[in-house]
Amino acid sequence: MEPRGLDWSLSEFERVLQRAVGLVVERYETLDTAPVFAQVTPPEVEAWFREPVPEAPMPIDALLDTVKVTVLDTATLNIGPHMYAYVMAGGTHVSVLAELFAAAIDQNGGKWHLGPALSALEERVIQWGGSFIGFAPEAGGALVSGGSAANLTALTVARNLQLGDAVAREGLFSGPPATLYGSTEVHGCIEKCVELLGLGTRYYRRIPVDEDHRIRLDLLDAQIEADRAAGLRPFCVIGNAGTVNTGAIDPLDALSDTAERHRLWFHVDGAYGGMAAAVAGCRPKFRGLERADSVALDFHKWLYQPFEAGCALFRDWEGLRRTYHHAAAYLATDQGGDGRRDLNEYSFQLSRNFKALKVWMTFKAYGAARLRQAIASDIANAAYLADRLRSAAEDFELVHEPELSIVCFRYLGSAGHLHGTEPIDRLNRALIPALEADGRVFITGTTVAGRPVIRACCINHRQHQGDLDRLVTTIRDVGRALEAK
Repeated sequence: MEPRGLDWSLSEFERVLQRAVGLVVERYETLDTAPVFAQVTPPEVEAWFREPVPEAPMPIDALLDTVKVTVLDTATLNIGPHMYAYVMAGGTHVSVLAELFAAAIDQNGGKWHLGPALSALEERVIQWGGSFIGFAPEAGGALVSGGSAANLTALTVARNLQLGDAVAREGLFSGPPATLYGSTEVHGCIEKCVELLGLGTRYYRRIPVDEDHRIRLDLLDAQIEADRAAGLRPFCVIGNAGTVNTGAIDPLDALSDTAERHRLWFHVDGAYGGMAAAVAGCRPKFRGLERADSVALDFHKWLYQPFEAGCALFRDWEGLRRTYHHAAAYLATDQGGDGRRDLNEYSFQLSRNFKALKVWMTFKAYGAARLRQAIASDIANAAYLADRLRSAAEDFELVHEPELSIVCFRYLGSAGHLHGTEPIDRLNRALIPALEADGRVFITGTTVAGRPVIRACCINHRQHQGDLDRLVTTIRDVGRALEAK
């Protein structure tokens, strides 16, 4: 077959693919030993790519060399066992293959006849996601970029269905201001959603939490009553199925009762922790999740997918279609009710890449039992780290008992010689950039009860207890070096 257009010959394409595979394998070979964060500065990185649009081609081998040096070799090792920052699950080898296949066939799943297998796989993956967490075995939904988009998708449906069809025609001018409710620990993307939906942050009620960082139900109930008495339109309650700050899980069953009593939409943000509902030992913590009207998940968190793979789940497909379907003559492909589902009628996007393939291949290659085991192992790792910190109380303080796989703690100084909260606060703030410069681990901090803490997220199937021992040793080493200055 003669090459066409921009293609190489197939033999050359095969050679280049094999070289690319070698570069990928080389990157994986160094996961245990390479610095987790490359020691490069913003000016250095910017200089690598500062050039006008290239007019002449670069030989492909030279281009691969450039990608190796500037991208692969300097990538923050989210895929490695020493990454504790944010919520980074590291991907799987099966998903790497799936991404290659998806790019190779370049399907658009917005319309069934543009990607029949993509459409069918996305439906199946959505239903597997609902079944896996015990939500709704025949769930409707949409695969999106991540938790932020999943929450926006769900809250858009909630707004339209709860406030009525007039919202689509007349916007929020169709009635009094609408209010929605979540705890002070709700993810920051919800505030963005409120702004994008035109609701106004003035009407987003952030309810205080208890000592376990869970929403105060008494204060929530009182706020809903007060808003309704003031002539406002309460429409949605948001529950946390694992906050990104501490991993706290709201009392979802009681929240569902509250939403039902006040006739509100009940949405659960499970982008970080929701997949842990599949683990038998954790399931009681998520009781009430199955009663939600919608759930936001991130498959690129606790299903170990590479970015991007978010999912918005609903009890069925109808609310999505009522919200997102708009007829267009050039898209009309009515085949007389042959069972096809055009996914563009159930989400904001028309063009959609093949996110479903990597999720489907992951379930098929590993099986749900092994995936549950991997999640349980991450949670056990967090418990092990908490035990290590508790036993090293002379120089560490465990800030809270981990609910899932996030552990927040403070370094107190060697042999606890620092006295007073301010010196310890300063040391913990200084530790984060110092650990980044050290390079052995990558970890970030947060604030709990107004105090700076170190936050470790154990959500990587490549991590084991020896890595956690290394984490504690590294923090102690770097902390003592800081104290000696």
